[in-house]
Amino acid sequence: MTKPTDNPADPFKKALAEATKTMANDPDMTVTYSVDPAGMNKEGVRLPQVSRRMTREEVLLARGTADAFALRRKFHNESTAAKYAPTGALAREIYEAMETARCEAVGARAMPGTAGNIDAKIAWEADRKGYGQIVNQADAPLSVAAGYLVRSLATGRNLPASAENIMNLWRGFIEQQASETLDNIDHVLADQSAFARLARKMIADLGYGDQLGDDPDQPDPLDDGADDDAQDQDSPDDAGSQEEETDESDASPEQSQEDQDDQSQAQVTMEDSADMEQGDEAELPEGEAPLEPPAPAPYSDADPHYTVFTTDFDEEIRAEELAEPAELERLRAYLDQQLEPLKGAVSRLANKLQRRLQAQQNRSWLFDLEEGTLDAGRLARVVANPTTPLSFKQEKDTEFRDTCVTLLLDNSGSMRGRPISIAAICADVLARTLERCSVKVEILGFTTRAWKGGQSRERWLAQGRHQQPGRLNDLRHIIYKSADAPWRRVRPNLGLMMKEGLLKENIDGEALEWAHRRMMARPEARRILMVISDGAPVDDSTLSVNPANFLEKHLRDVIAMVERKKAVELIAIGIGHDVTRYYQRAVTITDVEQLAGAMTEQLAGLFDTDPRKRARSMGLRKAG
Repeated sequence: MTKPTDNPADPFKKALAEATKTMANDPDMTVTYSVDPAGMNKEGVRLPQVSRRMTREEVLLARGTADAFALRRKFHNESTAAKYAPTGALAREIYEAMETARCEAVGARAMPGTAGNIDAKIAWEADRKGYGQIVNQADAPLSVAAGYLVRSLATGRNLPASAENIMNLWRGFIEQQASETLDNIDHVLADQSAFARLARKMIADLGYGDQLGDDPDQPDPLDDGADDDAQDQDSPDDAGSQEEETDESDASPEQSQEDQDDQSQAQVTMEDSADMEQGDEAELPEGEAPLEPPAPAPYSDADPHYTVFTTDFDEEIRAEELAEPAELERLRAYLDQQLEPLKGAVSRLANKLQRRLQAQQNRSWLFDLEEGTLDAGRLARVVANPTTPLSFKQEKDTEFRDTCVTLLLDNSGSMRGRPISIAAICADVLARTLERCSVKVEILGFTTRAWKGGQSRERWLAQGRHQQPGRLNDLRHIIYKSADAPWRRVRPNLGLMMKEGLLKENIDGEALEWAHRRMMARPEARRILMVISDGAPVDDSTLSVNPANFLEKHLRDVIAMVERKKAVELIAIGIGHDVTRYYQRAVTITDVEQLAGAMTEQLAGLFDTDPRKRARSMGLRKAG
């Protein structure tokens, strides 16, 4: 038996890994390649997969991603970044985007070859997210535009077309509000601390000073001699601002901790008042109004009035990061034991679903055409009668291909026991079945990190119990299987649902919106989202300090948005609870043993080409 030939991409991948370690100045860093999204942690980096074909796009994307991660590892200090990081969500996004641009710009100056590689990465990401098609400023992310602008100014390079489009939508506003701050970029680019202070100044210029939190360079007025020490450590560029802050500290030595927490917001309010007074004295051209900073981005695209107390403790995490590999294998073995009694019934349903899906993939042809592929089966007619014209055939296009299915599983405490076991088993079977039929499958779960509010509630209590703070718990959104990951590699992950203590509260609206955003980023032409839940959203911490219908209203708003946009086909299965009052297309089962049949029937019904058969097989009814 001959040995298979080596992968021709292996030498390139090995050389790129070594170059990445050298550039990052970290010989112990691990470099892996995966179909999962690229990422970086303390141990190493995960780069995009390079196939045996080694297409130009794959090579450029891998190089650009490797260079970006290596430069961030070399020029970025995490403790410095954490010291100056803003507390607000949008301000933090702007800060992170600017810091990424700084690392890449510093690297481009030292190693010019990295600039072109990272341009290819930026172009790929911008095209994938559709930045080139955005025409309205409101649809363009300000944080991304700010990062692109910093990179453009620091390197003097033109951005790829799609990225340039996003930057230009915001460039006029950013330069008008923060032109003096931007002028100093070249002077502080190599100094992360000085650049972080510049980034915070720019965020304040853009109108988001209330999201910065406490000034990390401000001395503690309770520490003797702190003013002198801080003044000695400051750079000359910041001497003036530090002097002003020291004066304020001296003027109120008995300032309470709560007053300090609100200091940043108070300063912004005073600056706004001063601007208004100056505006009263200055005359504006007729017909023009002063340019106001944009309102902070809403927490929800479906409901701009939906509020969240803090997102600092939320997490989107992969299943393999919540348990050790050995524990996942043990939990998966336990799940397989649960599957054993149902193996026969579930396998029959899976085979039924596979037959129905593959029937849609079977080739079908149009015959007796004047052009196309020669129909050899009808050549006998030509032999029998040479005057008979040749017959051609053409393969029909199928509507089945290019599809992605997302299963969004409720991981709340009320699903504990038999319901969550059945849900995990069904997700397992469906993922394997659909993958065999060339359908991409993503499996997601949603719960919270803690009971009774977690760290979000603790912060709320410490800050004085504001009235109606909005969602008041720490979200945990779990990725059990990404759409591009092969099933064999993530098979143990579903065992995590058996882990004691994982299942807690359920905030369905934000989870559904999260899954919808992930699907909208997918390139497939058809997207199907199936939600499996056992009832209404419940979070005791949130509902105890907000209106009783706060979470339910948001869920209804998100469902209405998804169904209105019609870019994603949404269906739901309720376990023991009637979910038809929320979802337009839904079915309720009273026994968890029926879940496998309900899931396969719903998916098979969606793939029926005849709309009447589709509606009949699904047996769905609208919410009343």
